[in-house]
Amino acid sequence: MPTIVLKIDVDTYRGTREGVPNLVRILKQHQANATFLFSLGKDHTGWALRRAFRPGFFKKVSRTSVLEHYGPKTLMYGVFLPAPDIGRECVEEMRATKRAGFECGIHCWDHVVWQDNVRRRGETWTKKQMMAAYDRFQEIFGAPPKTYGAAGWQMNQHAFAQLDQLGIQYSSDTRAVLKADGSLCNPAAGPYRLSHDGNLFDCVQLPTTLPTLDELLGVEINGQIVTESTIASTILGLTAEPRNHVFTMHAELEGQKLAPILIELLNGWSEQGYQCVSMGQYFANIRDQELPVYPLTWAELPGRSGELLALEAN
Repeated sequence: MPTIVLKIDVDTYRGTREGVPNLVRILKQHQANATFLFSLGKDHTGWALRRAFRPGFFKKVSRTSVLEHYGPKTLMYGVFLPAPDIGRECVEEMRATKRAGFECGIHCWDHVVWQDNVRRRGETWTKKQMMAAYDRFQEIFGAPPKTYGAAGWQMNQHAFAQLDQLGIQYSSDTRAVLKADGSLCNPAAGPYRLSHDGNLFDCVQLPTTLPTLDELLGVEINGQIVTESTIASTILGLTAEPRNHVFTMHAELEGQKLAPILIELLNGWSEQGYQCVSMGQYFANIRDQELPVYPLTWAELPGRSGELLALEAN
């Protein structure tokens, strides 16, 4: 049976407090499994306004109604309002997710700080950020994390080395390169091991192979603008041919206003014969396979501003 690996990035205080419980309820109702990746430090979402000078930023913001989905309060955290400490104030929501039977892992310590800085930072800075998240995770859950997924698909070579040092066996930090219609440039894209400057990392990468909702909404595909009423059918068209996929959700989107789209996807994937699983379940099925090795590369993806860590197109 083909699988859809559901990976949920939890970026913000509001996403943790409101979006996560909604997602737990929806997934349980549909007998779907998933992995929740938590931001564990302060919510400095307001600092992301500095991205206004990045090419494509305003176009993405206008397409995806950032104010509507994240709320004005979240967009002021760290600027006009104090940044709430997610890992301190949302402990019960995180533990409840684990009690409900879902795999939990690390997304980051500070989402905006990591996403905007890690590519050009050194080993000391990188390790400090990762260890802060690692220690907080253990404090909350009483056990070390088994998995990780980088904020904004941004990492550096020191971060990948740190994953190995922490014993993280599988992670989802990279993207498969996509065409303008959201289909895969490399139809064989899947789990792999990463190499850089002659070093082969142990941690297995489970790259995201489908476009996210915020990458598709408002985009023109085959002469038609993708809307909230058509986006589920667009994604289901990409999964019509059976194969394993990794789909990244956001607690701030599918866990709130775009929840009806998630429900439509879960029903559609069930009809297509897919099983929705966690990253851990998927890794258990491929851990003994000999996986391909690809270098650390960057690419731009349709619908998203800036470069992301990406699996080679071919």
